[in-house]
Amino acid sequence: MKRFILFISIIFLFHFAASAGGNDSLLVRLNNTLDQKKEFDSQKLARIEKLQQDLDNAANPDLAFKYDIYLKFYEEYKSFNYNKAFNYAQKMQRTAVLLKDPAKIAISRIKFGFILLSSGMFKETFDTLKTVNVKLLDKESRKDYYLLTARTYYDLSDFDKDDYYTPIYNIRAGKYIDSATSLCPTNSFEYIYYTGLKLLKTGNTEKAVSNLKTLVNSYHLTDHQYAVTASTLSDIYIRNNEPDSAVELLIYAAMADIRSSTKEAAAMTNLAQLLYRNGDVENAYIYIKQALDDAIYYGARQRKIQVSAILPVIAGSRINSVEGQRKVLFFYASSLTILALIIVVFAVIIYKQLRKLRAADKIIIETNHHLQESIDKLNEANKIKEEYIGYYFNLISEYINKLDKFKRSVDNKLITRRFEDISVLVNNINLTKEREELFINFDKAFLKIFPNFVESYNALFYEDNHVKLLPNQLLNTDLRIFALVRLGVHDTEKIAHILEYSVNTIYNYKARIKARSIISNDEFEEAIMAIKAI
Repeated sequence: MKRFILFISIIFLFHFAASAGGNDSLLVRLNNTLDQKKEFDSQKLARIEKLQQDLDNAANPDLAFKYDIYLKFYEEYKSFNYNKAFNYAQKMQRTAVLLKDPAKIAISRIKFGFILLSSGMFKETFDTLKTVNVKLLDKESRKDYYLLTARTYYDLSDFDKDDYYTPIYNIRAGKYIDSATSLCPTNSFEYIYYTGLKLLKTGNTEKAVSNLKTLVNSYHLTDHQYAVTASTLSDIYIRNNEPDSAVELLIYAAMADIRSSTKEAAAMTNLAQLLYRNGDVENAYIYIKQALDDAIYYGARQRKIQVSAILPVIAGSRINSVEGQRKVLFFYASSLTILALIIVVFAVIIYKQLRKLRAADKIIIETNHHLQESIDKLNEANKIKEEYIGYYFNLISEYINKLDKFKRSVDNKLITRRFEDISVLVNNINLTKEREELFINFDKAFLKIFPNFVESYNALFYEDNHVKLLPNQLLNTDLRIFALVRLGVHDTEKIAHILEYSVNTIYNYKARIKARSIISNDEFEEAIMAIKAI
């Protein structure tokens, strides 16, 4: 029985090995990444949900705050969901108009142009970009404007594929590339990539490949940057009839797109087409379906049309391929059933073990994270204790010296029977001055440990509610209350006793301060505790 199973296994392994390509292991990695697609999308949706909570929880948000939050929504959605990104780009424009801020109006129109281009609306993109006053833009925004205009001309050139207009569009795009790269450091991603893209469009393929390989091999790129670079380089390999290298790069690009939750991407579509040409119909069908799902989710018409045009061709070949395979599989059915049962048993065992390992790894990572947090808190607490133990030893030593000096003066007065001088000596003790000196010493010791406390505290308020200290003043009452909170004194009664106030006064101080904060009352003290010591 064992020999029979081994014989059947060898037949099937030989059969599949004969048809397998050199990129099988990478395709497995891609499939594993596809299995995690929902997790990556969930992370993006969680970030979006957090932005929505920030907007909902903002107390009387002003227009500037709304503009900034709409911009963050746009950045999350621009390659994830066309309709949402389009909506927030419009909100940015309306808010910028209400703000009467020409620079923000110009920037919001650039963002809007990017979304229009993603949908293949070339005319509308050009119309929008024409309304941008470039002189109002800062250096970074001007660079974005030039790059978007260049990309629009390049995309229009690729769409038209016309002997007359395509060279014109490429020349115009190249000029905008030059304007953009003049604003970039020569070792930056944008400079190297777009210089390479221009070289590619002008026919200098060798130099373009050199630029793109430099980015892929020597730069630490974001997932989105890597996907764009690898896709462009793969296109050159396809033209040079190097399909294996092109497939490898497209697999890496597709995985990068999945990790970054980029739905507006061409890597998966191009990979499916290339695998189909290489005869791998099964994987081509899987990936073109994934590309269609992404196109539908993103919602741009151009991308859906592109993918929908390819899907029927691959699906038809897959049906023919399946029909032919059915005849072969029928012959091996009985033997394969036994082998499949064994494989299923082992697969279930392995899957369960992998799940246990992943769960164990997650627990270990979380435990290590919590342990590191505890260590950091202990180190900080030890530093605070060391500073304040030294501070209070010095303070107590000073008061003991004062008491000793006072005692000797009183003894001297008693010996010489100068009782009236004792009364004068006692009256010379200024408790108010001593308390002020105590607070000053406390302020110095606290700010030595938390030198950025005042700045971090003010960051929790709008500018008109920032604490403004008097000359030579280190902390005021508001700051001292929450300085004690940062040191771990949360009991209002203890704070009141230390600062010589009533408990109700401390309650009123806290309520008034929290009401002015830009964060919720429940999170205010957590934000205070998050202020780091040096």
